[in-house]
Amino acid sequence: MQCGILDWVLEQRKDISGKGCEIQGKQKKARKYATMKRMLSLRDQRLKEKDRLKPKKKEKKDPGALKEREVPQHPSCLFFQYNTQLGPPYHILVDTNFINFSIKAKLDLVQSMMDCLYAKCIPCITDCVMAEIEKLGQKYRVALRIAKDPRFERLPCTHKGTYADDCLVQRVTQHKCYIVATVDRDLKRRIRKIPGVPIMYISNHR
Repeated sequence: MQCGILDWVLEQRKDISGKGCEIQGKQKKARKYATMKRMLSLRDQRLKEKDRLKPKKKEKKDPGALKEREVPQHPSCLFFQYNTQLGPPYHILVDTNFINFSIKAKLDLVQSMMDCLYAKCIPCITDCVMAEIEKLGQKYRVALRIAKDPRFERLPCTHKGTYADDCLVQRVTQHKCYIVATVDRDLKRRIRKIPGVPIMYISNHR
């Protein structure tokens, strides 16, 4: 009976010692993987100049401070959407496409404008539009002859380049006394965003 008890005690000790070895082995492995990551110093050659600079601290905005807003200043000639500068005689800025479409529709530009507005009309053409028609060559010689009509008022351009759309949009934004005559969709879309500027276009040969 005593021998049986001793054997049982020895077996229990072996089991405990084996578990202890397993626990120690696990702890050793955990220690291996827990090594610290090394930090690079600011003088290390592997760092680039932008990385060496210390990050600047963001300044906290004061919630009680007054916020400045830039409100676009509207021209004094507008009464809501009504433009008080428009009136007879009407000054109409003419685009290259408008002249070409009037030729295709067999319309007299000045007479058609007067029939549309029932008032005296002064068609205006900028240097950019004139240069654009001249660049189109011999094919558009009729349009060039119409553009050089003495009834057309010539407007000089002071900016660089000869892109007519930007010129017309800039001129209409600064001076609200013009009506824009064009058939170009992109130009019409841009002008519609400017308040108080009417658009004249050709549709169904009129």
